[in-house]
Amino acid sequence: MIQPPPGILFVCLGNICRSPTAEYVARAEFGKLGLGMPVASRGLGNWHVGQGADPRAVAAARARGYDLSPHRARQFDDDDFRRFARVLAVDRATLAELRRRVPDDMPPPERFLVAAGLATPRSGEDGDVPDPYTGSADDFREVLELVRHGVDALAGRLRPGTPR
Repeated sequence: MIQPPPGILFVCLGNICRSPTAEYVARAEFGKLGLGMPVASRGLGNWHVGQGADPRAVAAARARGYDLSPHRARQFDDDDFRRFARVLAVDRATLAELRRRVPDDMPPPERFLVAAGLATPRSGEDGDVPDPYTGSADDFREVLELVRHGVDALAGRLRPGTPR
């Protein structure tokens, strides 16, 4: 099996809510811990390519000290499997699509909260980061808190010498 270069790629549907939130929270928190881990995000669809993060995601993040304003949406490309050691889907549907597309010689994608140790592979919706896109500002704040918790747990697993 080919081992891609270090790094984590978070993937959701449109790359304007959940995956950019995970990307920017992970960048900030990993940086505080001295984890020199490249982090990025993508969306499965092309609907929002080039657009900034959803203003509600930006506002929720800003209120907690994270800046999503530089984000510009990018679409997932199958070559991304070769660019990142870990490809993390935010939900089961995204994971299913990524699993369908992953080359046989590449590490399989994982679900973010499962990789973080906060859910089991069979946890159903409880292991998903819910999509706040059609929801309220409260939904975006709840997603941010769930992502923060997931990033903290993932960072704990990524620290050198920590059992996975």
